[in-house]
Amino acid sequence: MFRRFFIALFSAATLLHAQEPAPAPAAPPAPPAEPPVIQDDATRVAVLGYHELSETQPETAMRIRTSKFRKQMETIRQLGITVISLDDYLAWRRGQKTLPERCMLITLDDGWKSVYTDAYPILKEFNYPFVLYLYKEYIDVGGKSMSSAMIEEMQKNGAAIGSHSVSHPFPSTVKSHAKKGPDDYDAFLRKELGESKRFLESKFNCKVASYAYPGGYHTDEMFKLADEFGYDNLFTVIPGKVKRSTPAMTVPRYMIFGNNDKIFELASSFREGGAVAGAPGNAPGVAQTTPVPVSPEAGAVINNRLPLITADLATIADLDPASVVMKVAGFGEVPAQFDPKAKRVSWRVNRKLRQPGCQVTVTWKDTKGKAPETPLRWSFQIDRDAAYLPDDSQQ
Repeated sequence: MFRRFFIALFSAATLLHAQEPAPAPAAPPAPPAEPPVIQDDATRVAVLGYHELSETQPETAMRIRTSKFRKQMETIRQLGITVISLDDYLAWRRGQKTLPERCMLITLDDGWKSVYTDAYPILKEFNYPFVLYLYKEYIDVGGKSMSSAMIEEMQKNGAAIGSHSVSHPFPSTVKSHAKKGPDDYDAFLRKELGESKRFLESKFNCKVASYAYPGGYHTDEMFKLADEFGYDNLFTVIPGKVKRSTPAMTVPRYMIFGNNDKIFELASSFREGGAVAGAPGNAPGVAQTTPVPVSPEAGAVINNRLPLITADLATIADLDPASVVMKVAGFGEVPAQFDPKAKRVSWRVNRKLRQPGCQVTVTWKDTKGKAPETPLRWSFQIDRDAAYLPDDSQQ
């Protein structure tokens, strides 16, 4: 009897199991999510790159006069350009933040002591944030290098830190490792990009999210390791404005040379298409700097169509007064007067300026007959609305 009961119970359970619907097949794995498309906007960022500063040593490509640096910072303020922090820049690149249409990011490479003694007080005065691109082997080594204490003080007052490698290898050094084979090259790059990041983050208790290529030199192998190490943006030395759509591995940067003012002029001009190779650096409306005082000042807007144009050449050594020549656009060479005591050349415009801008060039030679490598050149604008009002003082 019990046997017939269990057989019946087993048959009922089998029948119920057979009537249950078969389990649905497992859904195929979802494809990986596409990275979000970050829409471009109207913002353009000019990244400025500086190295050493000095008021007394000769200007070179890598060394700029402290007074010129101050003037450039003042020009940025006068032009109404917003100086942004590295955090704001990176958030904007990721589409997490909006910025004004015209922005600048100020970067200073290597770790020169003059960045602390000369640039830092000026940046602090203007309340400008900035980025220090440091390489490991040039910290706390004395001489012209910065100490950790200097860097830490600047961190508390607007400085972010980025990596500039371990040893700052020249392109020739990078190429020599590449020729030794992929294993040697990989180990070399891992040290330069990876160890520098780990060192800086540990030493200065910060996140290092960006990298400046030493000398601007880069290869595809660096791009892969940059992703692996977590670098967000990597900066070159090729000039140009940054857009949201700019490739993160090759971000343009204007390297500001002490002996070439046109680069700063291009960087501070935000006219669409204005920052291209060969563009006239002294076009009206572009921020300019000059190595000597001039009047009207470079980039100034005046309302007098008969201005007195002057250039103070007192700092020019071994100047031959008879060689000084002034040329003014629309007039050619003009009969400028040179004051040998003040070493100032001047000329009063003798017919009303009618163009929106006026360019001036001053040349000279030393007593040995040698001309400077670059003539003095600048331009100023005419406020056409004000200048064309009937004003007897301008007649």
